[in-house]
Amino acid sequence: MALTEYLGAIILEVDGKEIEVESVDVDHKSGRSLVKTMNRKGKPSGFSEGVHEWSLKITAPIPKTGAPDWDKITGAKLTVFPVSEGGQRETYVDCVSLGDSYKYSVQGEAKVDVTLAAMDHIKE
Repeated sequence: MALTEYLGAIILEVDGKEIEVESVDVDHKSGRSLVKTMNRKGKPSGFSEGVHEWSLKITAPIPKTGAPDWDKITGAKLTVFPVSEGGQRETYVDCVSLGDSYKYSVQGEAKVDVTLAAMDHIKE
């Protein structure tokens, strides 16, 4: 069985400052919708194209100092880097925050979950 290479670092860039991200969940919607017409078959006739949507839910440790104002993030860029050279980076640009929630635990560091909406997705 051959070894498989996986993606590596996830970096969120806000106002020129890099923030390390622990995890990211990406939800992509194509924007397509069915075109329903009154026909004998009782089935859709086809589909129409729409607007793509990217929703990102990130988890990041909260730094003691220098944490961004999570609910005021606009124009951010999130990049998923490959571990080695030659891999393909994925970048989500012009991200805006839609909401945030905080997690505190006895044994670990404080974390924040931030929901972002991205305006575009680029494979580099």
